[in-house]
Amino acid sequence: MKDSPFIYGTTVSNNSFTNRKSETAKLRSNLLSGINTMIISPRRWGKSSLVEKVIYDINKKNKEIKTVIIDLFSVSSEEEFLETFAREVIKSSSSKWQEWMSSGKDFFKILIPKLSLGVDPFTDFSLSFDWKELKKHSDEVLALPETICKKKGIKIIVCLDEFQNLSSFNDYLNLEKKMRAAWQRQKFVTYCLYGSKRHMMADIFNNPSKPFYRFGDIMLLSKIECYDWVAFICKSFADSGKYISEDDAVNIPELMKNNSWYVQQLAHYTWNLTQKTAGKTEIEAALKELIYANTPFYQKSVETISLTQLNLLKAVVKGETQFTSTIVMQHYQLGTPRNVSKNKTLLVNNDLINEVNGLYEFVDPAFELWFKKQFFNQNYNV
Repeated sequence: MKDSPFIYGTTVSNNSFTNRKSETAKLRSNLLSGINTMIISPRRWGKSSLVEKVIYDINKKNKEIKTVIIDLFSVSSEEEFLETFAREVIKSSSSKWQEWMSSGKDFFKILIPKLSLGVDPFTDFSLSFDWKELKKHSDEVLALPETICKKKGIKIIVCLDEFQNLSSFNDYLNLEKKMRAAWQRQKFVTYCLYGSKRHMMADIFNNPSKPFYRFGDIMLLSKIECYDWVAFICKSFADSGKYISEDDAVNIPELMKNNSWYVQQLAHYTWNLTQKTAGKTEIEAALKELIYANTPFYQKSVETISLTQLNLLKAVVKGETQFTSTIVMQHYQLGTPRNVSKNKTLLVNNDLINEVNGLYEFVDPAFELWFKKQFFNQNYNV
């Protein structure tokens, strides 16, 4: 059985990568030109896949440039961040673990790193510091990429995924100032910072009072257009020996509102249910399967919010725009204007709704379909 041509649940960087030609070209040009770049968009729109695609291309064509991608999703403290940052930057500087061990200590003047290897040195290379000393001299770790570049005569591109997670650290404001102070002076290192919490990322980089204001170029990632998805879906079916018409294929991105994650997921389910030719029957069955698979997450989402927040979601899904009008507040039992303002902020911060040109919509298109069925008995037919 052939592997599915549609990928979701992980980053997509090669064959399953769709369009993004202009964004790919711009990000590649920025990083190769030494322009720090921040990518902002809602979750599951393909930020990580875009970065991995560009880094893959750079690694393939620019051997003189070293690159590193660090996922900060599970990093829970400043100490862990600094040690992870140092370890991954050192690893990126060479493909030989012997050099990591021999030169690792040479990169520091004050700090003394503890370096060790496991059974597989390429996966079990660890680095740690005395926390008191690390806290006192964290600037030495933040300067590490530039130090390595100068000693080795190379350039490094550092990509930090889920960058906004650092803001949860106890002393983040101080760390934020240190990072900006160290990184803005580096001449041989370029940074790409991105994350899945759009409102937090926007505040970090668009707020004039924050250290990272005007740190570099901000890319506001948009959705992939429907016609690009249709071309990709039709070609992927054809390449795997199956067929779907453009008229039927268009239903997939339209149902999922061009959300990259869900278009890939619905296309996969449809492909998986197809023997030779996919039509509306297969797409409808795939949509039901997709929503059923995600139902536990949707149930948890509505169970963990207040009644007035739930009612606000009902108003959003019904297309209301004047949430603080007396009629709307009474009809949906939204509480006071203050409640409405507070709940909008909470729902946005929790990535349940998103503001687009002054209007609010569900971030998750499949959750919206489930919500309509659950609370308004609207079927999700193709």
